[in-house]
Amino acid sequence: MKPQYVLAAAIAATSVMALAAAPEPLPAQWGITGKNPEKFIAGIDQSDGFRGAKFLRNKTDDAKAWAALYQQISAQDYLGQRIRFRARVRTADIGNWAGLWMRVDGATRGSLAFYNSHDKPIKGTTDWQERSVVLDVPTDAASIIFGVIGDGTGSVWIDQLSFEKVGQDVPVDSLGPRRPLPSAPTL
Repeated sequence: MKPQYVLAAAIAATSVMALAAAPEPLPAQWGITGKNPEKFIAGIDQSDGFRGAKFLRNKTDDAKAWAALYQQISAQDYLGQRIRFRARVRTADIGNWAGLWMRVDGATRGSLAFYNSHDKPIKGTTDWQERSVVLDVPTDAASIIFGVIGDGTGSVWIDQLSFEKVGQDVPVDSLGPRRPLPSAPTL
């Protein structure tokens, strides 16, 4: 067989396989936010080993870029409750870190509760692992936003997501104590 025919057949086969594994768009309820959402792509992965998993991938070499895959829901059914967002997470070549996150916002006061896994980062390339975020939903909450962060280069996938009310015996996630604020400005 002539080399040009072999090459053409290989290119055609590769193109068909790439199309078969092309990601599907995210469901309408999901979006991308963050400092640099334009530098990321997200979707539903259809390749072997990831079929059906949501992903967030840095499509540039910008190691300082970060974005988050997210969904926002009404807090109405969770007021005064403790909730847990749980997912299996897998990463490939994450340059800085990745992790689950969740925020509870009020109608007039902004963020009422927040956790972003920065203190429990997933780095580099990892196999599937279960992660979760637990927060209390105050009675004046309006919305709950949750998802996964990708900071730097690389890809992160989430699968087998769950969102549930949990008991008071399940500890709330916290980023730890903040440095005390100074009592006077430094001018």
